[in-house]
Amino acid sequence: MKREEVLMEALPFIQQFHGKTMVVKLGGHAMVDPGILEDAIRDAVLLQFVGIRVVLVHGGGPEITEKMKALGKEPKFVGGLRVTDTDTLEVAQMVLVGKIQSNIVSLISKCGGKGVGLSGTDGNMILARKMERQKVKIGEKEEEVDLGHVGEIEMIKPDLLTALLDSDYIPVVSPIAIDRFGNNLNINADTAAGDIAVALRACKLISMTDVDGVMDTRRTKLYRQLTFTEAERMFQDGTLSGGMIPKVKSLMEAVKNGVPNAHIINGNTPHNLLLELFTLDGVGTMFTL
Repeated sequence: MKREEVLMEALPFIQQFHGKTMVVKLGGHAMVDPGILEDAIRDAVLLQFVGIRVVLVHGGGPEITEKMKALGKEPKFVGGLRVTDTDTLEVAQMVLVGKIQSNIVSLISKCGGKGVGLSGTDGNMILARKMERQKVKIGEKEEEVDLGHVGEIEMIKPDLLTALLDSDYIPVVSPIAIDRFGNNLNINADTAAGDIAVALRACKLISMTDVDGVMDTRRTKLYRQLTFTEAERMFQDGTLSGGMIPKVKSLMEAVKNGVPNAHIINGNTPHNLLLELFTLDGVGTMFTL
C-alpha cells in the first residue's frame, strides 16, 4: 500500500477517535528493551498530537524479580503467584515508580509530549483491599496462601487523570494502590488498566504484549475479532490458556463494563499500535460484546 493510501485509510479513524480517551497497557518485552519501549511511546505521543487522550499503565514483574536478586533477596512464588512481603513491596515500588515510570515519562518528553508519572496512591486514585487468602495447587494438594501486600481494586477515582488529560498531559500509571488504612498494595497491571478504562469511559483499552493476539490451538490462525461469547467458549475448550487467561479476562471485564472495544497487540513490532487503530484490518485481536 502506498503511503498516501495509508494516510487516507487512517483519516476516518483519526476523525472518529478525536477527543476520545484510550488506555494503553504497556507490558511484555517493551519493559526491558529500550528500543521497543521508545517506539511504543513515540506512537502514544503521536496519538496525543492527533487529539486522542492517552493514559499509559505499565507493569514490571520481570524487572522486580531481577532487582530483588541483585539485592540478594530471593523472589517467592506459590502456585505461580508472587508473594509480596514488606521487602518485596519496597522493591516493587522502587522499580515501578522510581525506574520504569520515570523512564517512560522521560521518553514522552524526548518524543515531544508531556508526561506525568502517577501511582494509584496519588490522590487516592486506586483504592484497594488486601487480597484474601488464595487457593493454589502445590503438588497434588490445594492450599490457602496469604500473598502478603497484594491488593484487589475496590474503586478508581479518575478525577486526577481527567484533570491531566484536560491539560494535554499523558498520565503514566504504576500499579501501586492504597487501602482505606493508608497502606500500599501491589496490584495487577492488566486489572488496573481495565478498571481505569472503565472509570474514564474510554473508547478503547489496548494491551501491548509479546504475542500477536489470540491464536487457535495450532498457533496458525490469528483471530482478528472476538465477541464476549466466543472468548468464553475459548476459555472452556482450552484455546485460551496460561498467561492469556488473566489478560483476556481483564479485557473482557472492561468490555462488559462499558468499554466498547479492547485489543491485544504485539508490542514488539514497531508501530503496531497505530496499525491496529488506524487501519481496516488491524494487526491484533479486538474484543467486543
